[in-house]
Amino acid sequence: MASRAGTVALPQDLVDITALLDAYFDVAPDLEDPAQRVAFGTSGHRGSSLKASFNEPHILAITQAIVEYRGRQGITGPLFIGRDTHALSEPAQNSALEVLAANGVNVLVDARHGYTPTPALSHAILKYNQQAGPGQPQADGIVVTPSHNPPGDGGFKYNPPHGGPADTDATGWIANRANELLENELRGVKRIPLNDALAAETTGKFDFLSSYVDDLPSVLDLDAIRKAGVRIGADPMGGASVDYWGEIGERHQLDLTVVNPTVDPQWAFMTLDWDEKIRMDCSSPSAMASLIQRMSAGSATAAGSAFDIATGNDADADRHGIVTPFVDGQGGLMNPNHYLAVAIDYLYRNRTGWNPESVIGKTLVSSSIIDRVAAGLGRKLVEVPVGFKWFVPGLLSGEGAFGGEESAGASFNKRDGSVWTTDKDGILLALLASEITAVTGKSPSQLYKGLTDQFGDPVYARIDAAATREQKAKLGKLSAEDVSATELAGETITAKLTEAPGNGASIGGLKVVTENAWFAARPSGTEDVYKIYAESFKGADHLAKVQEEAKALVDGVIS
Repeated sequence: MASRAGTVALPQDLVDITALLDAYFDVAPDLEDPAQRVAFGTSGHRGSSLKASFNEPHILAITQAIVEYRGRQGITGPLFIGRDTHALSEPAQNSALEVLAANGVNVLVDARHGYTPTPALSHAILKYNQQAGPGQPQADGIVVTPSHNPPGDGGFKYNPPHGGPADTDATGWIANRANELLENELRGVKRIPLNDALAAETTGKFDFLSSYVDDLPSVLDLDAIRKAGVRIGADPMGGASVDYWGEIGERHQLDLTVVNPTVDPQWAFMTLDWDEKIRMDCSSPSAMASLIQRMSAGSATAAGSAFDIATGNDADADRHGIVTPFVDGQGGLMNPNHYLAVAIDYLYRNRTGWNPESVIGKTLVSSSIIDRVAAGLGRKLVEVPVGFKWFVPGLLSGEGAFGGEESAGASFNKRDGSVWTTDKDGILLALLASEITAVTGKSPSQLYKGLTDQFGDPVYARIDAAATREQKAKLGKLSAEDVSATELAGETITAKLTEAPGNGASIGGLKVVTENAWFAARPSGTEDVYKIYAESFKGADHLAKVQEEAKALVDGVIS
């Protein structure tokens, strides 16, 4: 059968919302099953109520654990809480509010009873703490979101006072304590009815949207976008940015159209991802097929008019997708690595208020064209493990004014060099594409072609390889000495890394580098596979050879 990837979802693809919500309240996790215990990945605890991995007991236990963690850390300021548009997000936020209010925590919820993008919550935490000043009670936050995951999933993540994702020390403690509470049948969890929680003196409101949207001129040159008349098409993809884009266009007088303002917990309007699942991945050509088609149509009619820049965001708006017009063979949905390279080159040439010594941050599985761009800029590159938390210190201090991941997540500092967000900001990166177009007169796709003419044209891909739980554990604990190979795809190996060169932190896997290629292998946290990221500056055939030899090399080491 032909793949349905890129085609609009059919009724059989849609999750049963009633069953999903019933399971949230009615299903209790089996703690003998590791998949049903609390576990924090790089973006919090995720799961589905239908799989007994994201249910009311989980959220009650996690929230109580966060309350106790705050107490241990002396965090006494308000806790900002927001949610995205997933069906499980509202009941999970309500469960959290019942626990937070019972514990006397000062909580701030959205004043508009709407949805809160992850970057808006990070921005709110940082703004509050800056205004409070040193030595004063500090704020933190919770975002209820599974990001781009399918409609049947839920997610719950904690951001401490630095505004970014919690580190493993924090999440490890919270997860362990939550599982203890679950094992004790939630004894130790304080809770009051929702109506009492909402009416509690400790529960207040905060206008996340105005705080974020009104502050955008401090981080972007919106005047340039407005004066150039850049025509923007913004697709919230049914996510938390839905009300933000309209307000951005109106408040800043931009030529901006919200392409699809629909919010549907089933995401019935979505085109299917590569595996025929509904997934709000704005870096996926299949999930973004509707917006790509609209840009390629080029019609002058209202229904199909082309934009100078079209953008998409995932459900919590921490990721960005950039679609450019098709001109001279360039255009369409940009590969996230390509856009990161363009953004870095533009920002470090045009942000005169940034620290002239500020470094460029990237994850070790991001494209090496970023390395070459950094060298061309005369800037130091800091390569860190996967996870946005590694960029937090640099963004806070201004010493690392940009941090980006290959999975379409990035943020950067304000025009004066001070911190904007310490979590990924898909709205920011989407708007930057319009600033780049306004200032340079070229689309980001055209600018990327210029970079490849200068630095080479890499080919990048990710594949999965089967591995048992034991093999994955072994891969995660490798040392460079475990790898005896000296060549990869005909080139001499120049580096074997199990620690990130930028900060010495474990990468939880292996990266092997040659002059014109590299691969990185990391175990999956949810499936019996390991991921092979690979890139070559010598073309697709060489990349295939790199992938083939990478799999053989890794299998030989972990077998």
